[in-house]
Amino acid sequence: MNGGEITAVRSLLSSRPRPVGWAERRERLDEVGSIWPPADDVSLDPVDLGGVPGEWSIAPGSDATRVLMFFHGGGYCSGSILSHRRMVTEAGRAAQARTLAVAYRLAPEHPFPAALDDAWTAWRFLRNQGVAAGRIAIGGDSAGGGLAVALINRLRDAGEETPGCAWLVSPWTDLTMSGETLVTKEATDPIIHKGYLVELADAYLPPAVNRKDPRVSPLYADLKGLPPTLIQVGSAETLLADATRFAAAIGAADVQATLEIWPHMIHAWPLWNARLEAGRRALAHAGAFIREYV
Repeated sequence: MNGGEITAVRSLLSSRPRPVGWAERRERLDEVGSIWPPADDVSLDPVDLGGVPGEWSIAPGSDATRVLMFFHGGGYCSGSILSHRRMVTEAGRAAQARTLAVAYRLAPEHPFPAALDDAWTAWRFLRNQGVAAGRIAIGGDSAGGGLAVALINRLRDAGEETPGCAWLVSPWTDLTMSGETLVTKEATDPIIHKGYLVELADAYLPPAVNRKDPRVSPLYADLKGLPPTLIQVGSAETLLADATRFAAAIGAADVQATLEIWPHMIHAWPLWNARLEAGRRALAHAGAFIREYV
């Protein structure tokens, strides 16, 4: 591993203090996430997913009948198609698939269950376009990873067909914040800290919602029947335990689970794949996984 690359990303992330207001936080994530734009050969097309904004992308040589539907991270309060465009488009290239990025509504303006309702709307749009469920991979990073699992569980509970596979990067699976690495990795993670997560959860969840509700904390869900799932997480992030405990939980539910722990990597490191070789390799692994099951 090139240690200088991850050091440079860390420097980028720590170059300024975390903004205070929601608008400023969203602007900052868009800025650091999109510092490297998508490749010139990627085709981008905005789409209305039945009232939810989305964006199609496809790289040359991809199979348009295979779709990766992706939910961005940002703690349910920030993140966008822009912030994750480079990651999503390169994941599509690796998977040789079209991608559909979903701009679900954000808290605190739109608290739970707005994001989950928008994810459902995006899925219905895709299925109504004639895309077979088994030709769809659902992916997400951080909060988007939790949202991806919540959507799959909702589909299963409704008796709907579920996607061919799931891909989760640094997933936030426990909004009770009980994972031990929130403490043990506090000093090494430049992005995610327990106090910040508590603030995000407070903004996302109405007071009456139990933080163990499986629709917001999939770690506590009935996980039987999930499709094959790839979980990728960095060893230097506070949400490491969210990923490892979730991998153990779905494995115990007889779900085919693949867990990758990437040494020295930080939260959602594939975002910076343009300048981070470990990010490109992680996307290559995810692409191969998606091609196997979709």
